[in-house]
Amino acid sequence: MGFKTGNFPEVDPATFGDRPFFDRIRAMSTHWVDYGFGTPKMVHTIYVLKLLVLYVGAGTAIATLTSGLSWFDVASWWNQPVVYQKLVLWTMLLEILGLGGSWGPLAGHFTPMTGGFHNWLKPKTIRLPPWPGKVPGTAGDTRTVFDVAVYVAIIVNLVVAVTLPGVNSASIDSVLGDNAGLVRPEVLYSIIALYVVIGLRDKVIFLAGRSEQYLPAVVFFTFLPFVDMILALKLLIVVVWVGAGVSKFGHHFSLVIPPMISNTPWLGAKSVKRSHYRSFPEDLRPSKLAGGVGHVLGTLVEIATPLVLLFSTNRTVTLLAVLLMVAFHLFIASTFPLAVPLEWNLLFAYATVFLFWGFPNWDGFGLADSSSLWLMFAIAGALCFFPILGNLRPDLVSFLPSMRQYAGNWASAVWAFAPGAEDKLDTHIVRGAKNTRTQLLESYPPEVADVVMHQLLGWRSLHSQGRALFSLMSRHLGDDIDRYILREAEFSCNSIIAFNFGDGHLHNKHLIDAIQKRCNFAPGEFVVAWIESQPIHKGVQQYLVIDAALGVIESGTYKVSDAVAEQPWLPNGPIPFDVEWSLAASDRGPVVDSGSQAAVTRGAVGTGSLDNPGTRQ
Repeated sequence: MGFKTGNFPEVDPATFGDRPFFDRIRAMSTHWVDYGFGTPKMVHTIYVLKLLVLYVGAGTAIATLTSGLSWFDVASWWNQPVVYQKLVLWTMLLEILGLGGSWGPLAGHFTPMTGGFHNWLKPKTIRLPPWPGKVPGTAGDTRTVFDVAVYVAIIVNLVVAVTLPGVNSASIDSVLGDNAGLVRPEVLYSIIALYVVIGLRDKVIFLAGRSEQYLPAVVFFTFLPFVDMILALKLLIVVVWVGAGVSKFGHHFSLVIPPMISNTPWLGAKSVKRSHYRSFPEDLRPSKLAGGVGHVLGTLVEIATPLVLLFSTNRTVTLLAVLLMVAFHLFIASTFPLAVPLEWNLLFAYATVFLFWGFPNWDGFGLADSSSLWLMFAIAGALCFFPILGNLRPDLVSFLPSMRQYAGNWASAVWAFAPGAEDKLDTHIVRGAKNTRTQLLESYPPEVADVVMHQLLGWRSLHSQGRALFSLMSRHLGDDIDRYILREAEFSCNSIIAFNFGDGHLHNKHLIDAIQKRCNFAPGEFVVAWIESQPIHKGVQQYLVIDAALGVIESGTYKVSDAVAEQPWLPNGPIPFDVEWSLAASDRGPVVDSGSQAAVTRGAVGTGSLDNPGTRQ
């Protein structure tokens, strides 16, 4: 991999599309083992510069200089609470602008590299309320001038909060003495209110701002006295860590490790990468090494170390735990995972030092030092509510509030278009960017762009969901899977709503319905295989097959163990499914190409309507 040239798959772009679909998947998954996305190192350099200059450089300069502190004297400000508060707000600003996570080529944003504001400042773009029609004033799926105004107000409010000098209060002065104060509470009230409004109107912006983590922090900044604020912030970061660790229980996370290691730009040794797979190139399931890396260096560290930090009163133990968590986040950032949450990882590395070393338990900042233990219990309970609910009922909660970051247990989807049908998205949808393939055409010939799009499918095939999604497509498209255009939904979703972070709830049936309203696909032109995350207490995942023109045409479950046992290219055919309901073929009406629907009705066929897909025969 060179600085300007990447490692392109060893295929002939001119004839690649003529190969059977699963031959293409095998070529892409095998290539990913050695090279990951094969991205030129120039791209990673751009990310590093953005992180160091825009996030760290500009962020710390603004936080310190507007608080009467010397930017160059790090020792004087690293543990100043107002600096921590302003860095959280600065991170919120970059995230909600689209300049943080899910930015750039590694997240499917090629031209432009920023989604975010390019889309959310445009009226008539698609918005996705979390509870369509159930909350007054949130119906519809079209962004209005009001939505744009609220979005602009949030940006302005965050800029004001970051740049105004801090103010002193009795609660901090009595504990720290001479200090730079805290962010003014009066500028935070409106941030909280505006985030609630935008969250009810459009869950995409709310989640893009990583509000499930930063908004509770702003609430603590606003309403709690200083010591309680620090303790609540400790509880918040521990819940995020432990929640993420718990979510890694099960089969999925072991499959995340090999493709993540393969995509690490500084790791050039093919032998190290291949060692995370059972037997390259014939068996690309995770090796015992990958499982050990995931569940010992990942799951165990992410659960045990935060609990040590929360309760330890030993300086040496605490220091070692702080260093371990800092290394943990820096390592994750260095692998450049897709969705590239670099700012988030850097903030958490700093927060670890600030909260647990800057305000240690033995210095009056342990949970027992709170003004009320009942308050701490209430805060802990509130912070744990969505992670617990999301693990038990993932259909009700996005995986972000569920604190299931990068656990491999994602709601996911693959889109399939009849030849030429995908162009309708570019023609009929108002948005800030074109289709991902269309963006690539500004830099590559069509055949090369098609290979790059297949690389994303190859990445998905290395995860448990990929085997299930491609199995569903194989069953429903039959031999026509070779001629349909399949797309990784996370990246296609990015081009339409400007953000995705591995969360299939952002491209569930609500988005498909919004797309259909604008594009009017005929039956069979746009087919979606969609699966929900696995509940922590069950061994199955729910799935839907959606025809954009007809709605849900099949629902059911599959065993996670069946998916993880297969190879990415499904040499043994589709995995088994328990079909709970299917729309009878006679109810589907005419299709664009009857041959493309020949395999749709395999499995149990039920009766009933799309509004009640539960009747089974």
